Amino acid sequence: MITSMKPYRDALGLVNGQLLVDGAWSDSQSGETWTHLHPATGEDVAQFAVAGADDVDRAVRAARKAFDEGPWPRSRAKDRIKVLRRTADLVREHGDELLRLQALDNSVPLTFSTTYAMSMECVADIFDHHAGWIDKLGGETLPGFQGGDHMVLTLREPIGVVAAIVAWNAPLLLAAQKLAPALAAGCTVVLKPSELATFAVLRLVRLLEEAGLPEGVLNVVTGPGNPTGDALINHPMVDKISFTGSRETGRRVLAAANAGFKRVSLELGGKSPAIVFADADVYTAGAVTMGTVALGVSGQACIAQTRAIVHRDVYEEFLMVAMGMTSMINYGDPFDEETTASPLISAKQVERVLNYVDLGHQEGARLVCGGAKPDGPGNFVLPTIFADVNNDMRVAREEIFGPILCVVPFSDEEEAIRLANDTEYGLGATVYTNDVKRAMRMARGIRAGTIGVNGYQLEPHAPFGGYGQSGMGREGGRTAIEAYTEVKTVLIPTTDELM
Repeated sequence: MITSMKPYRDALGLVNGQLLVDGAWSDSQSGETWTHLHPATGEDVAQFAVAGADDVDRAVRAARKAFDEGPWPRSRAKDRIKVLRRTADLVREHGDELLRLQALDNSVPLTFSTTYAMSMECVADIFDHHAGWIDKLGGETLPGFQGGDHMVLTLREPIGVVAAIVAWNAPLLLAAQKLAPALAAGCTVVLKPSELATFAVLRLVRLLEEAGLPEGVLNVVTGPGNPTGDALINHPMVDKISFTGSRETGRRVLAAANAGFKRVSLELGGKSPAIVFADADVYTAGAVTMGTVALGVSGQACIAQTRAIVHRDVYEEFLMVAMGMTSMINYGDPFDEETTASPLISAKQVERVLNYVDLGHQEGARLVCGGAKPDGPGNFVLPTIFADVNNDMRVAREEIFGPILCVVPFSDEEEAIRLANDTEYGLGATVYTNDVKRAMRMARGIRAGTIGVNGYQLEPHAPFGGYGQSGMGREGGRTAIEAYTEVKTVLIPTTDELM
């Protein structure tokens, strides 16, 4: 039963959100605000400031000053390590509060936090992991290519002011994936959370302040893409843009980065396949695949395995397992321990997903289950399975961002690889087989950033990102922190002769 969100809001002491500029929290200069509507009830939860161009300018200039004149980029490694480690500790200490704020933001059920990738333990581990890189992020000493009369050194230095823009579906995880490596490298940051999921991120920022982050190093501007996001990505004092979100917005970010020669990292969409061979554990494959589509965030994740490419010998068995998983879907109050799936983020997204259901019918796919909005309030859509899908259908090619699984049959390994790679995206994939040699052949053959074998997991120390239109760059691991640095070459003569 869906109840009002306001008792949870009041219990958490949630107040209207403000901007953080140069260590001071304040309303926007215009006084404009955004009212957050909870996706499960449609209620007004709270308001937060909408940063205009002037607010964004103040935030970027504060970050610029903190980088050019402040102590953080020049601080001792142990001091930066201390701040990030303390942040990790505070995240663990306040984990329940952070998750409850996130549920007020996007209605992701608290039960879903038992999965590692959505847990506060994962967020804390991201800060811990990147803290460990701070005193190890070095350059190289190279021998003189033309002789021994000089030395060649490379240094890694922080890139400068970072514009970090995060999506609404996993706001705490995504914020950590950007803030931890950027701060570890010595950058300063202007962070823009999604207007659809702001309050949990604002609390995380206050924990970073409590951990000892100097004023001006991290600034926060809240609001929608227009005006807030546009002003941020186009600001001339921003050195790098790190964005997670839709492909359409990613194109605008890339255009702004190109115009200003800014460095850029993009983590965009996906149409990730789960490839199921006849020798696989079909129950596990069907349960896990449908789980990524229907449980938790209800398919509103770029890495959701929304294409199941299934061997014909186990095709019907897979469908039965996947359909059986829908009985585990319980919608409602995200604070209720019985709730297992979230609503879609907005009424507009409900309309988009249902339009794809109609499109699947028109294209000739077989509707196995779902395909409708249940009775009652909230932005809910029943988990949906389309069978007998052709990979040329739009429902198989376009990212829907909802609880729709498209099941495509295949006959042999070569066809499976062809189908998996027949996409504009390339974020992730999972291969289900008990043949380790086949698993390795598939892992090498599939063009995607992360390949799981008989399962899929996010790891804070492993690079994450995609091929093709799934984005540019990687988050996680050494690759992520290096993306927030520039490499400088230093030439040192060892004799008095000219080089």
